[in-house]
Amino acid sequence: MSVPPPPAAPFPAERTAVVTGATSPRGIGRAIATRLATQGWSVAVLDVDRSSCEALAAELSEATNRTCRGFGVDIRDRSAVLATIARVDAELPQLVAVVNNAGVSSPVPFLEVTDEEWRRVVDVNLHGTFHVTQACARIMARHHLGRIVNISSASAERGGGVYGRAAYSASKAALLGFARTLARELGPLGITANSVSPGSIDTDIMGGPLTDERKVQLLAELPVGRIGTVQDVAAVVAFLVGEDAGYLTGVTYDVNGGSHIA
Repeated sequence: MSVPPPPAAPFPAERTAVVTGATSPRGIGRAIATRLATQGWSVAVLDVDRSSCEALAAELSEATNRTCRGFGVDIRDRSAVLATIARVDAELPQLVAVVNNAGVSSPVPFLEVTDEEWRRVVDVNLHGTFHVTQACARIMARHHLGRIVNISSASAERGGGVYGRAAYSASKAALLGFARTLARELGPLGITANSVSPGSIDTDIMGGPLTDERKVQLLAELPVGRIGTVQDVAAVVAFLVGEDAGYLTGVTYDVNGGSHIA
């Protein structure tokens, strides 16, 4: 006779989301952190520069009257991550969500990729995500409630083609399989795991390496006729970490303006 799973834990009014890679002024992570704070979340901002994290957390706290904290941490360092997430657990409301946004790109062609370059990308995008997710998931399992969202990339699904090549695309593709595995393993513990794959989004990355000619070409390939915004991505993430998304797990949301069907 099978034993039914325990009932879903109630979604707390006072709740915390961890957002990694959140301090870039025009970045996706900052937009996610800001949107969650305005929707009633306390936010733990994680990035490598402590002063930038603390400044953003103070800004969010003042603007939303939520308790937000900034933590400078290199997510490649497992010990530092464990210590940081322990502080989040102790100093903020119940940890419910983690958004794994931190990542680095790599425009290096495959035949020119060095071991050092490969490890640099994989250490942040994959190993760092593993460190943060495991530390957060152990706390979520204790409460029998959690939301994990990995920020992947359209490059993971189409094999690069914009500004990320082999190392970047491979590491971001790994995040898709990672989330699906977590969905299977952690579902019985009340934890969902999903991915968001942004396409062409108006960030500093888009504004730098891409030529005007390439931007025109990208627009011609998008059925919606415009480059995406960080808010387009943040809106999807906010839904996936929310109470109404409890029956969604192991899925990938392509926020790309229809580029895959162009």
